[in-house]
Amino acid sequence: MSTVSVVTLAKGRPAHLRNVLRGLERQTQPPAAFIVAVMQETPYDLPEVGFPVHQIPVRGRELPLAAARNRGVAAVDSDAVVFLDVDCIPAPDLIADYARGLSELDGLLMGEVLHLPERATLGTWDYAGLDAVAERHSDRRGPPASGIEICNDYRCFWSLNFAIRRATFLATGGFDERYTGYGGEDTDFGKLLDRSGIPIAWIKGARAYHQYHPHHMPPVHHLESVVRNAELFEAKWGYRTMGHWLYAFKVMGLIDDTPGRPIRILRRPDAADLALTGQLGHQPYTNSASVIRAIEARTDAGAAAKSPAPVTA
Repeated sequence: MSTVSVVTLAKGRPAHLRNVLRGLERQTQPPAAFIVAVMQETPYDLPEVGFPVHQIPVRGRELPLAAARNRGVAAVDSDAVVFLDVDCIPAPDLIADYARGLSELDGLLMGEVLHLPERATLGTWDYAGLDAVAERHSDRRGPPASGIEICNDYRCFWSLNFAIRRATFLATGGFDERYTGYGGEDTDFGKLLDRSGIPIAWIKGARAYHQYHPHHMPPVHHLESVVRNAELFEAKWGYRTMGHWLYAFKVMGLIDDTPGRPIRILRRPDAADLALTGQLGHQPYTNSASVIRAIEARTDAGAAAKSPAPVTA
């Protein structure tokens, strides 16, 4: 791929966005353009750099993630597009790695992701310092030992760091803009690629460093949009996505997801739910499997406390 542009979706987090821009300045192959799909009222105050930077406003009552990705691609005319979340700092070879990979495979490529603890990017950071503290997510598989490896399960698609040829993206029709808020739009796009015969693959390299920010896993703070988007996915494809999150919500008593019926939200998350699922400052990421185990243990303990004491002679 001779030209590669980068698209980032942003709402808030100006320090994170500036770090993305610093990472792009250090690329061995500079981007043809950097497109910021701005999901807030005012544009960002960004420094001048040696490549074009365009801020594209994308309006929506909730996070219009699907629409923002589509607007970002529409704003560039490069051969390929890299999508980076606003909290992902690109390693110096990220663009070059993707350009090389897309010249070999006409599909969607997913690069490496390492997670940073709180304060890792304070002050003047460098890549050696990031590498020293970054961790790989235990819920996600690592990159191949070399080259490109096809993933035969569309659910492996993770949207925070990926690349695709622009013509291939446009041929799919892009992300389904009916998905609003958090959750489901990337799995839907992965399903679309699978149905279209477009390969999804892991690539060695194209590394990004995920910057710390407070988060909940499962994302109880996005309860409404996860439920809504899971039902949209079911209406479109015949089954629900985000099943592990829905399972956690059910165990927590937040929803009733009886099969064959619309999902009912029973209550909003309370302080105890937020404390249980919240990422702590020393954690580079939240592990949904361990949180689900904690939720199950809490539920089992509560049920045991409410059960009557056994009758003894």
